[in-house]
Amino acid sequence: MVVFNPTKAREWAVCMVSATCMVLYGYDASVFNAVQGSKLWLAYFNEPTATQIGLINSIYIVGNIVAGFFISPFVSNKFGRRVAIFIGSFLVIIATCVQTWAPRGHLNAFLGGRFIVGLGQGMALPVGSVYISEIARSSVRGRVLSFWQLFYSVGSFIAFWIASPRWYVSKGKLEHARRSLRLVRETEAEVEAELLEMREAIEYEQRELSGSGLQVYKTLWMDKSLRWRFFLMLVINAGQQLTGQGSLNSYSTIIYKRVFKSAQTISLINALNASMGILFTLNCFFLVDRMGRKWLLCVGAIGQACCMVIVALVETQSPTTSTGATTRPVAISIVFLLFLFILFYKPSWGATVWVITSEVFSMNVRAHAVGMASQTQNIANIIVNQFFPQFLDNCGFYAFFLFAGINVGLFLFVFFLVPETRGVKLEEMDVLFGGKNHINEGADLVTGEASEKAEEDGSEKGVVATIETVKHSV
Repeated sequence: MVVFNPTKAREWAVCMVSATCMVLYGYDASVFNAVQGSKLWLAYFNEPTATQIGLINSIYIVGNIVAGFFISPFVSNKFGRRVAIFIGSFLVIIATCVQTWAPRGHLNAFLGGRFIVGLGQGMALPVGSVYISEIARSSVRGRVLSFWQLFYSVGSFIAFWIASPRWYVSKGKLEHARRSLRLVRETEAEVEAELLEMREAIEYEQRELSGSGLQVYKTLWMDKSLRWRFFLMLVINAGQQLTGQGSLNSYSTIIYKRVFKSAQTISLINALNASMGILFTLNCFFLVDRMGRKWLLCVGAIGQACCMVIVALVETQSPTTSTGATTRPVAISIVFLLFLFILFYKPSWGATVWVITSEVFSMNVRAHAVGMASQTQNIANIIVNQFFPQFLDNCGFYAFFLFAGINVGLFLFVFFLVPETRGVKLEEMDVLFGGKNHINEGADLVTGEASEKAEEDGSEKGVVATIETVKHSV
């Protein structure tokens, strides 16, 4: 018999609500993908060229990078995770208004709106996954974070209401941290044990490692363990977009126009793709804490590579009609293969990249490192988005062979270099990458502080007792 547990339900609810900030990315990307194929939108802005379309996508990504690298980590560490997400969400609302009411023919106004959207998403997205990793228990962290990618496909927004206990501990607000933990942990013993581990790890990081302001960047470079983790996450996050998904996400309408003539058919395919994306992402929920992060990424990369090779072969080597058009069976095969690509991508390089990125860094650098690592997705995306339309025009579906090769390279990279992080506590993640155990290293510091406080309290009591004795003798 399944017994309802309100504490576990609250833990999941808090994480799910915070995951909805991924909608800022998912809904916007899907809408603009569809807009590019709209005759009305194209006519409204005087038929933008392929280069201008690439610029629209690129300037949005520039905004993402600016906020993700230079603004979001500082706001998150100074004012808390919730504030960063709120500001990002507000910027997206402003940007939506700018784009909606851009004057006819004024593409620059629309470009400005795209840049502000990028700022808002760059502010909110890195923080959302960090928040979830800090709230969820290590035993379910992977499954909870799998919904981060799922909400990319769902497309709705809600604000959230519990602050990260690890952020509270880093600010010395232990009672606030204790109250947050009580909302998502079942027993007082569990709360106190986890709080102690947080205190020990964060105490060590604050005493022994540089973890504030610009010193964070120095720490990421000087600490061998952090430097290696940072390199791995940079490659994995860039790889997420270079798998081919970045181009499919931004230009699926343009791609399908090469094999379908009906705009209604293309819209239907995009709608089905978004719907299937929700179901396919759910696979991560069932697999990420069973298969682990490493093997899920490996299987995904190989599956994606196979799909890209077959798509390219089917389109380029199949016979065409007398008018040079793609036959209907070939077009349907291409759609099926690209849907199969999404089946491999969503639970692996879609969801699992966010899972592993948000959990491998220690608290003193987590907000900055996740923000910078996740922004390599946008750096890779800006390169692909700027040149893919011309690449597709010049090479056709032969372009997909490039993505197949990249996926093979990603498989080899993960297989030989990335360790498995499943079930490892955030405070003990450093050991996995050759660093020190921050809990053990911080235990002596916390114990020493407690002893000093006890001695001070004892001295104060002794002084009070002496004064009382003198009063009575007088």
